[in-house]
Amino acid sequence: MTLLQQESPNIGDVVLHHTADAYGVGIETGIPQIDRFLSWHWGKFLPDLHVGPLTVNLTPTKHVVFLFVAAALVFLTMWWAGRRLEQQRAGERAPSGLANALEAIVLFVRNDVAIANIGHDGAKFAPYIMTLFFFILYANLIGLLPHGATPTGNVAVTGALAITAFLVIEVSGFLKLGPAGYMRTIFPKVPGMQGAGAVAISVAMAPIEIVGKFVKPFALAVRLFGNMTAGHFVILSLFGLIFLFGHLDGWNWGIGAVTAGLVLGIMLLEIFVAFLQAYVFALLTAVFIGLMQHEH
Repeated sequence: MTLLQQESPNIGDVVLHHTADAYGVGIETGIPQIDRFLSWHWGKFLPDLHVGPLTVNLTPTKHVVFLFVAAALVFLTMWWAGRRLEQQRAGERAPSGLANALEAIVLFVRNDVAIANIGHDGAKFAPYIMTLFFFILYANLIGLLPHGATPTGNVAVTGALAITAFLVIEVSGFLKLGPAGYMRTIFPKVPGMQGAGAVAISVAMAPIEIVGKFVKPFALAVRLFGNMTAGHFVILSLFGLIFLFGHLDGWNWGIGAVTAGLVLGIMLLEIFVAFLQAYVFALLTAVFIGLMQHEH
């Protein structure tokens, strides 16, 4: 057995280690003091919270840390872009550079995603839709950085985002339509039917409508989670080809070069997917809000 075969890592363990959540950011500097700080554990960072019979540990996980990083990046990006645009306009110059590009993205999400799909009331939902887009985008992208983690590759994170979307969709619909109008979204009125037949069809459709209200956010959560997790599985599995076939004499460099090319292509595709999934989540949320704003 060659030395490469003896030292080959378990690819399954590597994939799960990278994609799974953990109590630490997974960075090893070689300096014991720093490594201990970056790899905390339950009970050593924050005390437990006891709520009746339940014990809740408050120590943040790796994905929680990177969620805060993504939120900070969104804030800093918007703050910096706003300052740059103010300075450019104060000097009576047309917006340019990265600030101009960010302004174009914000206007696109506001006008072509939020307002176009929600209607004339879409402007008041635009801040929420833009927050979803940029937050999910940063959460997707930071997982592609060295030692980074993708919070949106955790179904708990995408589920929480979907729950916020569900609450916005249903509460805004209830406030817009009123109690009677909102109940029509559960017990729909079938055009062309009257009397007992219309009542029977309306009652029969109610379970389907109720399930549909929960299926929409569920689909949002699973779609985002599946796409972001699958990309990392593919990238790390391709890297495993180096260790799987690297023991073949004379093929080491060739296999490494081909694998590196494939991984580079998948990484570029992952950047596109990161933008696409943020757009799809924001777009579908806006569409669902718009559907609830009108009883029909």
